[in-house]
Amino acid sequence: MKSVFIKDRLIYFFAVMVTMAAGLASRHYGERLPDWVHEHFGDACWAGMIYFGVRMIWPHCSLVWAMCFSCIFSWLIEFSQLIQMPWLIEIRSTVLGALILGHGFLVIDLIRYTVGILCMAVIDRYFLRNKMTR
Repeated sequence: MKSVFIKDRLIYFFAVMVTMAAGLASRHYGERLPDWVHEHFGDACWAGMIYFGVRMIWPHCSLVWAMCFSCIFSWLIEFSQLIQMPWLIEIRSTVLGALILGHGFLVIDLIRYTVGILCMAVIDRYFLRNKMTR
């Protein structure tokens, strides 16, 4: 049973890494991508990375629970951008802080996060979970 948990977590860890790389690549190579990909893909991947991270920590939780938790977490991070305290602004001025916490609140980011989580849940349901049950 323990090896099943490790295998499942490794699959989700790999999914986190791939999603993170795709999101960072969409930012780095944005000028070579269609505008809509450059504008939306990075934020959707960020939320998808959160989703896969939740699945990595709790690999056997329900799909709906993982989606709801990821969405709430992502939305809370976005709403935290409305808080402009000096120490938070200082954290957000670093590369890592900006990647994790963002800079300014945008309603469109809430939609991007939700779509990203939904897309990753579909990938999880139809591709990753099938690999785990074999």
